[in-house]
Amino acid sequence: MNKQSPKKIIEKAIKEYNKYRSPEATAKLISINKESFKIEFTGTFCRTCGFYDYFDDLKISLEEIGLKNKIAEITEIDEGAVVKFTMES
Repeated sequence: MNKQSPKKIIEKAIKEYNKYRSPEATAKLISINKESFKIEFTGTFCRTCGFYDYFDDLKISLEEIGLKNKIAEITEIDEGAVVKFTMES
């Protein structure tokens, strides 16, 4: 795993994600603990592109910079979704 803390890796991945996808899809870290973290995704989203693909894009970005993870739960909200990711060793 990357020598940076998981929080720093997540923040870096979110910054990069938002650079290319916002305002269509904007990610925001809402909580983190030792095993998991939750990201809120809001925006207009391209529904024909695949709503869940936006979450997979962040998952892949996190893995590319050193944080293995898995999407554990997706809760749809009015303006998007809250996605719980679990960290894997």
